[in-house]
Amino acid sequence: MSIYLNKDSKVIVQGITGGEGTKHTALMLKAGTNIVGGVNARKAGTTVLHGEKEITVFGTVKEAIAETGADVSIVFVPPAFTKAAVVEAIEAGIGLVVVITEGVPVQDSAEFWALAQATVDADGNQVTRIIGPNCPGIITPGEALVGITPANITGKGPIGLVSKSGTLTYQMMYELRDLGFSTAIGIGGDPIIGTTHIDALAAFEADPETKAIVMIGEIGGDAEERAADFIKANVTKPVVGYVAGFTAPEGKTMGHAGAIVSGSAGTAQAKKEALEAAGVKVGKTPSETAKLLREVFAAL
Repeated sequence: MSIYLNKDSKVIVQGITGGEGTKHTALMLKAGTNIVGGVNARKAGTTVLHGEKEITVFGTVKEAIAETGADVSIVFVPPAFTKAAVVEAIEAGIGLVVVITEGVPVQDSAEFWALAQATVDADGNQVTRIIGPNCPGIITPGEALVGITPANITGKGPIGLVSKSGTLTYQMMYELRDLGFSTAIGIGGDPIIGTTHIDALAAFEADPETKAIVMIGEIGGDAEERAADFIKANVTKPVVGYVAGFTAPEGKTMGHAGAIVSGSAGTAQAKKEALEAAGVKVGKTPSETAKLLREVFAAL
């Protein structure tokens, strides 16, 4: 089992012919991802070759879905064109869109996020889930990778991982590579993102193959505090946490656009205390966090 992504997911790449799209399409294919097409309006009708696999480039997401049955899209386009690409994917009714691009204007993210929220099926369920922007994407080891996470650092296993930070995602996967992961999601650190810690926690709680969860947060905003409240009320599986940014100076943006402390709000200490109050063991370093996870997993 996994969440959001598995070996049967049919993936299209928006921006497949660009430098990043080309490089990461090759890596995603190597990881086992079922890539069924690409999208570039200017190169519609052409094909790109990766090894022996020939991938058709479509003019629109709608055409790609009609021809291939795609249910996942990954966006590798520059920030100025990201909103249009995501809006196109939502309007075409894709089930999951992963937005890797960094530097997307917050106004643009707010607009495509609002459109996704408002686009529902006959039962009132949101049609399109967004992961990102400014994130490493999602990997279900041994099955599929939609993003830029190195696929060779870990194998399949019972740990679920949700993280604001890309590099800390990779480090945690490597630290716990002997246990392995059901799915690992980098949700991104921008002020407005699609999938949240809470969304991923709920999905991992419902996934029978995920036995324990690692949650990585960072300074800025109150997402971790809200996640702590959710864990307390809804999550029965053990959760281990790490919050990046204990030494960050107040008022200075640190790496991610959303990582900024003002007053006592958004500090690593406040987040650590909120998580611990919800029964989450919080490590002071990634390595200590991995050690805590091993301890709770051994006790299961």
